[in-house]
Amino acid sequence: MRRRDFIRMVGSAAATWPFVAHAQQRERLRRVAVLEPIARNTPSAQARYTAFLQAFEQLGWTDGRNVQIVARWSGGNHAETRKYAEELVALAPDVILAGGGTGAEVMLKATRTIPIVFAIVPDPVGRAAWKEATVWLTKPCRV
Repeated sequence: MRRRDFIRMVGSAAATWPFVAHAQQRERLRRVAVLEPIARNTPSAQARYTAFLQAFEQLGWTDGRNVQIVARWSGGNHAETRKYAEELVALAPDVILAGGGTGAEVMLKATRTIPIVFAIVPDPVGRAAWKEATVWLTKPCRV
């Protein structure tokens, strides 16, 4: 499976769009980093993360079997969000899922080489931080 296909699948799982995909078994364990700038123990956070994991399973990806999912939750603490972003980038994941505008902006500042899928970002085009990334986001990804 090509890296571009894997990134597309992460985006679909994050949005919990149902579609059929058959993942091939790989010797190398894929790594997905998740950065959520909210508290893990809130009902809405748990519901979103559970939906993400279930959608991933439906697509054939099981945490610990053929993919490693590493999640960090900062509970709204901006310093922790930045710290966790750097920590996740250091793990060199195949793709990063960033929740909310804060998580996505911090991840864009932390890396320009790891693909970032973001969810729940109001008006991403209108945000000033995205204008800087427009050229980077519109370049074709070579794998």
